[in-house]
Amino acid sequence: MAREGIAIMLSKIRSILISPLIVLMLLQGPSPLVWAQAAAPAPEQLDQLLAPVALYPDALLSQITTASTNPQEILDVNAWLQANPGLTGAAVTDAAEKQGFDPAFIALVNFPTVVSMMADHIDDYAAIGQAFSADQDAVTASIQRLRAQAYDSGALRSSGQQRVEVQQQPAGQTIYVIQPANPQVVYVPQYDPTVVYVRPASGVIVATPRISFSVGIGIGALLVDDQPWGWGGWGWNWGARRAYYNHGYWSGWRNPYRPLHRWYRARPIVWANRPGYRGNWGYRPPHYRPPSPPVVKPGHPGNRPIGRRPPPAKPTTPEKPVWPNPTKPIPDRPSRPSGKPGTPSRPDQGQPRQGQPIPPNGTDPDRPNRPSGPPAKPGTPSRPDQGQPRTGQPTAQGQNQPAPKQPPAPQFGKPGAPSQPKSMPMSRPQNRKPALQPKPEAPPETPQTS
Repeated sequence: MAREGIAIMLSKIRSILISPLIVLMLLQGPSPLVWAQAAAPAPEQLDQLLAPVALYPDALLSQITTASTNPQEILDVNAWLQANPGLTGAAVTDAAEKQGFDPAFIALVNFPTVVSMMADHIDDYAAIGQAFSADQDAVTASIQRLRAQAYDSGALRSSGQQRVEVQQQPAGQTIYVIQPANPQVVYVPQYDPTVVYVRPASGVIVATPRISFSVGIGIGALLVDDQPWGWGGWGWNWGARRAYYNHGYWSGWRNPYRPLHRWYRARPIVWANRPGYRGNWGYRPPHYRPPSPPVVKPGHPGNRPIGRRPPPAKPTTPEKPVWPNPTKPIPDRPSRPSGKPGTPSRPDQGQPRQGQPIPPNGTDPDRPNRPSGPPAKPGTPSRPDQGQPRTGQPTAQGQNQPAPKQPPAPQFGKPGAPSQPKSMPMSRPQNRKPALQPKPEAPPETPQTS
């Protein structure tokens, strides 16, 4: 009985010690050996995965396939790029190297849209990484098979952005090599897999190129030979069917990147939702949208569809009309007597104050543009024009009323000549009749005495 109790106790202790190790292994995710032991997809399925990038330049394609072996690092690098959008050129390359990223990602940080595309379709690129780790020969054959179809359809040709070379191998195999037209500038191609891999019908002439290119990216910071991420060290040996980096075949990273948190979990791929299902490139999946340039967005990366368009802008409501200032006269609208200061209907507007002489130009220099203080109501004794006769009415006897101001008459003289007050008809009213004076009363007749 004592032995049985000890055995039971030991088994419990063993289970307690093993359980944390199992949990730790699950949290760390599958190792590269597990990725390599995974079953490779069928050839037509591998074509579906590689179709969006098979027409990329050889060096860039080798960086993408080797980087896909660590899908968690794809998400981490994409999040790091979004957190550091101001880094470009040599600055972003040096910063990525200090972060401890693998050489493929140190080179790819110069192509943030490519990294964002990989993060948006992380499940597809995780499957590419599995296939690449398991069998580089199958991945190489798939890339050349897709390039042959694009060349046969007429879509893959040399242009001002890339150079396409068709090479014949001794075994009779045709190899398609894609290199940048300018060794210092790389253009990322953009195309629709349902179009470029399909030969046009007989008699159909394609007027526009089926492959477009994004803005060229200078790779001057990558043109180094003493670093494993240097651009010249990347490529593909199509005869040996192996990708290489740092001028050697890739078989894993020497000091691989170890993420702090490995939270990504691979999900099964629904092949019917990808173009080229069962080898039919004319097949368009439900709700399929052709690829477009990815946009780097702030936030946590996920499985967002590539090329998401921004929502349409909301229609703007028309602005309310701005009514003119009531203190300014409106020349096109006839004025109405409103009794407010500053309106053209005031008869005393522009007239001098009592006791002040009329200036030569007919304006009062001491009068402000707008009256200060609350406006006086019409008819109150505070108005200076109270009791003044209107234009055309006779002036009462015994009142010394100044003549109303008239608008200045246009002068036709030399420009810059000073105006003379005597020649201005402002001091004399126009079309005004002289005031009627009452006749003097006749003296009473005195009776004459005879």
